[in-house]
Amino acid sequence: MDESPVDGALARALGPVLRDLSATCAVRAAVTVAKDFVSPGADVVMVCAPDGSGRGVSVAEHCGAAEQVADVADQVQEWVVEELCALLRPAVWPECPAHPGTHPLAAGVERGVAVWSCPRSGRVVAPVGGLGPAAVSP
Repeated sequence: MDESPVDGALARALGPVLRDLSATCAVRAAVTVAKDFVSPGADVVMVCAPDGSGRGVSVAEHCGAAEQVADVADQVQEWVVEELCALLRPAVWPECPAHPGTHPLAAGVERGVAVWSCPRSGRVVAPVGGLGPAAVSP
């Protein structure tokens, strides 16, 4: 995402997620404002693949910043998994480094920070926005 089409809480929550996506996955996202869904006080964007398929992503204004990032990460993760399936690639993003090819990391909040963690062990792998290139990631 070079220039954010949105600002405020949604931009702050979406930025780290898109950094992780860019660093670890073949799926590329284009972000556009979802004008059809805009309602007073609600930020909504469409995260789209090159073929135009996509999903609306929004942020809950009543949550704290870390919860907003984790929630947006979860929404984008659902879209990425669908895109990976459509590309006939393993539907695992971001891939758990402790259990490659079996399950994705889960977004959550630990000690006030949005993080990716292993859903089996609960071990925190990285803050959301802090994933690096992974050799085996789809």
